[in-house]
Amino acid sequence: MKTLTPAGAREKLRNGDVLIGIFCKTTAPEFVEIIGHAGFDFCILDMEHGPIQLETLQNLVRAAEVSGVLPIVRTRNMSPESVAQPLDLGAAGIQVPQVASKAEAESVVDAAKFAPLGHRGVCRFVRAAQFSAMDRASYFASANHALVILQLEGTHLGEYEKIADIPGVDILFIGPYDLSQALGIPGEIEHPRVLDEMQKIIAVAKRKNKTIGVFADSLTQAQRWIKAGVQYIAYSVDVGLFHTACRDTVYAIRKLTNAG
Repeated sequence: MKTLTPAGAREKLRNGDVLIGIFCKTTAPEFVEIIGHAGFDFCILDMEHGPIQLETLQNLVRAAEVSGVLPIVRTRNMSPESVAQPLDLGAAGIQVPQVASKAEAESVVDAAKFAPLGHRGVCRFVRAAQFSAMDRASYFASANHALVILQLEGTHLGEYEKIADIPGVDILFIGPYDLSQALGIPGEIEHPRVLDEMQKIIAVAKRKNKTIGVFADSLTQAQRWIKAGVQYIAYSVDVGLFHTACRDTVYAIRKLTNAG
C-alpha cells in the first residue's frame, strides 16, 4: 500500500478534497496500522498531550507508512528541536501547537526547512534520509516539502492574517478546546462565542486562500465545518474512539443478557 505523500496531500487539497484524520495518543504501532487500513488520510501522532517519545515515534511513523496513512506529528512545542526531530524520523509533516504570532510562525517554518528556505539543523544520517543511503541533494530538496501545520488556539485575528501570508505554511488548524479556554469558557466548544471565533478564523483563511483545519469529535461538528469549507478534519482521538466502541459493545451485550 502506498503512503499518501505531502505532494499528494497538497494535490488533493487543491482539487477540493477533504482530508480526514485522527489524533493518536497511544504508543502502539498496531493502532496506527489499523487507522491506515481503515482508510484515514492522515494520523496525528501526538507528542504534546500523549506519552510518545522519540524512540517510540519512529516505529509509529513506520506503521503509518506500512498502512498508507500520512504521518503528521504534533510537536511538544515550537522549539527548533521539537520541530526538526520528528522530521528527521520521517514524519510527513509537523503540526505545531499554540502559535499566536507572525514571529512564532516564521520561526517554525525556519526550523522545519533547510536552506535556502530555512535553517533546519543539517544531518543526513537520519531515518528520513535512509540513514545516508539517500542521495544528499535529493534528501535536502524533498525534505523541504514536508507539511507545516500551525495550530491557532487564541483570538489573535490580526496576527493570523499575517501568518496566513507566510510562505511555507500549508494549513491553519483551529484548536477549539484551547480557543474556548482563551475565551474564558474552557471545554465549551459548542458555545456561540467559540463557534463565532472559529468562523472568523475560517474567514481569514479563505481570504488568504489558505487551507483550514479543525478538530471535531462528533459527526455533527464534522459536517458543520466541512460545509464551512474546512478541508483538514482531525476527527476525535484513537483512545476515545476505542472507548466508545468498547462501551457500546458492553451496553449491547448487557441488553442481550438482561433480555435473556
